[in-house]
Amino acid sequence: MSIIKLNPACKSYLWGGQKLKADYHKHFDGDILAETWELSCHPDGPSTVADGPYAGKTLPEYLQAVPAAAGINCARFRDFPVLIKLIDAKRDLSIQVHPDNAYALKNEGQFGKTEMWYVVDCDPGAFLYYGFQKEITKEEFRTRIQNGTLTEVLNAASVKPGSVFFIESGTIHAIGKGIVIAEIQQNSNITYRVFDYNRLGTDGKPRQLHVQKALDVTRLTPPRTDYDFGGHLGCCDSFVTDLLKLNGSTLTARTDGSTFHSLLVTKGEGSVTCGNETVTFQQGDSLFLPADSGVYSVTGHCEIIRTTVPPATE
Repeated sequence: MSIIKLNPACKSYLWGGQKLKADYHKHFDGDILAETWELSCHPDGPSTVADGPYAGKTLPEYLQAVPAAAGINCARFRDFPVLIKLIDAKRDLSIQVHPDNAYALKNEGQFGKTEMWYVVDCDPGAFLYYGFQKEITKEEFRTRIQNGTLTEVLNAASVKPGSVFFIESGTIHAIGKGIVIAEIQQNSNITYRVFDYNRLGTDGKPRQLHVQKALDVTRLTPPRTDYDFGGHLGCCDSFVTDLLKLNGSTLTARTDGSTFHSLLVTKGEGSVTCGNETVTFQQGDSLFLPADSGVYSVTGHCEIIRTTVPPATE
């Protein structure tokens, strides 16, 4: 079996909405669906194999049974390196930051998080927070958290479908309301919540903040604007992400044993063929092609985010 359709782990948070169910065909019984973890080996929410001989198995269980499917580029990582999500922000997310690997391993026992966002859809006028407007001191950062004026010094970036943001660990950020995002990130679930608009959680209490840890790891500067990803949407040691757009045409690619290919369908529909196998897809589907699948082709009217794992850098 060379084309594996994955079912996501579904997450209900207070800021989520209905779009992932209505527009991206996600099956969830709850009222609010905030995130779907489309490609996940994380213990907090592994995705599962939808059909075939491994149907019902989690992605970690499948990869344990078929280790070559991940590819040799994954072998250098202690944990599976990537986690891919769809996120529906009906309301503003908290202001937050993620630690780097060194800090996270020392203090949390897992790796840190660098991530990238691809804006799939958004309401007119939507924006998100991405770094600071200008460099500030740690003392000002602490004071503004305490007095609720932090957003006054954050960089508010307007968005449109197709906008891309690369968010290195240590970069303060927050998704604004009315945005659907595809997030490709390191395989980590560490978030330090800095400010949450004084909202209450489902238990009626203020949501937990992680101010001291945020003070430890946040870069108090404007975001970088000089990234050169060599034609990719984004890349780092853990992932390389590309955008595939097809208008009735066919794209041919191949896996060569080095890395799996993850295909997240953000728009449209079509099919993937590998050998004698063809699998149809629609908007919202997540497909996994094992590293030893060989040549495959994608046909349709669609937009797909393809994620792979790069070789180690010298």
